[in-house]
Amino acid sequence: MWHHGRVAQAELWIVRHGETEWSRSGQHTSTSEIPLTSAGEEAARLVGERLAGTTFDLVLTSPRDRARRTAELAGFPDAEVDDDLAEWAYGEYEGITTAQIREQVPGWTVWTHPTPGGETADDVGRRLDRVVARVRDRGGRALVFGHGHASRALAARWVEQPVDEGRFFRLDTATVSVLGYEHEFPVVARWNG
Repeated sequence: MWHHGRVAQAELWIVRHGETEWSRSGQHTSTSEIPLTSAGEEAARLVGERLAGTTFDLVLTSPRDRARRTAELAGFPDAEVDDDLAEWAYGEYEGITTAQIREQVPGWTVWTHPTPGGETADDVGRRLDRVVARVRDRGGRALVFGHGHASRALAARWVEQPVDEGRFFRLDTATVSVLGYEHEFPVVARWNG
């Protein structure tokens, strides 16, 4: 259990990056640097308007250009790059869709099956546990700019569940989600808004 002192005052705000061509088409995107579409850039600016007036004690971003660009357009150009926020590494499945993978591996999901040459759920969980610990140890309100699968896994780890529980958290592009506490329990305060 991570519960101690300042933890009850910790909040973790998650912004998924704006739309890219691959996020729109459902192609798995981890290490490929696919730029935001014009609609994705506009949505990132609108996220900035939604976050205006909220102060953050820590602002982090994935190292990927699409997350960093979203942070910049949302008004956080100085967000600190944290490699632990990178998207789940899809290995050989980079750039292809779930439907294409299922032609070879029926029933495949990133949550339940291996990604050849990529990360396991345990690998992703270890990275995201470091993010959770960092936010909780610091206390206050943190904002992170990240990705679909990794951010869903981050939410699962925040509420002390296995990574594969992230499958229950739909997360659209350019959305704002908030994780926090109710009494001493970590909770999902707002999701996919």
